[in-house]
Amino acid sequence: MKIYHFIGIKGTGMSALAQILADSGEQVQGSDIEKYIFTQDALEDKNIPILPFSENNIKEGLTIIAGNAFKDDHEEIKKAKELGLPFYRYHEFLGEWINQYTSIAVTGAHGKTSTTGLLAHVLDKACPISYLIGDGTGKGAEDSEYYVFEACEYRRHFLAYKPDYAIMTNIDFDHPDYFKDIDDVFESFQQMADNVKKGIVACGDDEYLQAIQAKVPVLYYGLNDTNDFCAKNIQVDEVGTTFDVFVRNNYYDTFQINAYGNHNILNALAVITICHYEDFTASQIKEIVSFKGVKRRFSEKQFGNQILIDDYAHHPKEVEATIEAARKKYSEKEIVAIFQPHTYSRTKTFMKEFSEALSQADAVYLCDIFGSARESQANLSINDLKQLIDQSELLELDNIHLLENHQDSVLVFMGAGDIQKYQEAYEKSIK
Repeated sequence: MKIYHFIGIKGTGMSALAQILADSGEQVQGSDIEKYIFTQDALEDKNIPILPFSENNIKEGLTIIAGNAFKDDHEEIKKAKELGLPFYRYHEFLGEWINQYTSIAVTGAHGKTSTTGLLAHVLDKACPISYLIGDGTGKGAEDSEYYVFEACEYRRHFLAYKPDYAIMTNIDFDHPDYFKDIDDVFESFQQMADNVKKGIVACGDDEYLQAIQAKVPVLYYGLNDTNDFCAKNIQVDEVGTTFDVFVRNNYYDTFQINAYGNHNILNALAVITICHYEDFTASQIKEIVSFKGVKRRFSEKQFGNQILIDDYAHHPKEVEATIEAARKKYSEKEIVAIFQPHTYSRTKTFMKEFSEALSQADAVYLCDIFGSARESQANLSINDLKQLIDQSELLELDNIHLLENHQDSVLVFMGAGDIQKYQEAYEKSIK
């Protein structure tokens, strides 16, 4: 019996892939740091063993899948190579696994996880599918027709995939520790487009995506009339957003989502487009309204007379979109941004853009920069960003009570590091 051993099983993609293999009847185990990470809950629910890192975990008979965060000098990777075990990096294994299915890769600088989650939700209601979502959620079905997965552009890892379809949400400059500039990012997406076998669904409101050259049909979606699939007559109320969809300027149907902001309409349009192309009915696609969202994307809770929102936003465009969504949903309330920048390289590259995006909130609190293991600390501190934002304040765990000053407000905690510890500390301080 083949046993798959995941090195770094608590990573979001790794956790999801481990769940898929276990659901598909494979024997799975893994190793990671002993600190609690939210992705381990689903692994424990499926009785997937999680071991502390040790070279003693690596034995004959294992097939190794290693997370991309770990270098070749990691003790388990070194041992696996010494023993000559079958060895894959995460993206390499995923690139082979998807070939059994009609595969749909979801990629883009922003909106990947939410769009993957929404597409998986709709298809899962209609037929047996497998899916891998970048929030650590994975499901496998042995009789799957479709395989929906998130494909990340970082270090061009998504070039390991040759999917049947690709959804491309947008192209934007990010990961400045790897990509040189926007042209470098565009080139990687162009290479990805060349790998797609049957069709591409792309946001036509994005000027870079309009320039993609493809050997397969490209369907464009967006808010502009020139798109193949277009949303019009957008209405916002207390339960969500309703809009009409036109296919090549002919009315198709009316759809509702329980979310706010143009970015969520675009995510829904991407899903409507691919499902329409694959001959799902409008009534099947209307399951988008029952989607509850993915982890750490505009996750809300009522706390006294305040609304607390936890969001993964870590790029200026994402910060802007999250504040816009909060403003649309809670138009009568004060919107308070609590932001933890993620990586020194990203903070330095987008300092001005972060200040402009955050200034759209009514009040701004800044937490220390969360550095990445991949970078050395730059000559930069959170004070550099603070100086660009009028009346912003620094937030630390020992002055967390400052957030009490914003009664009957919406507190939006944003970041890709450990911003949750600030929200948890605030809730504890009040209790």
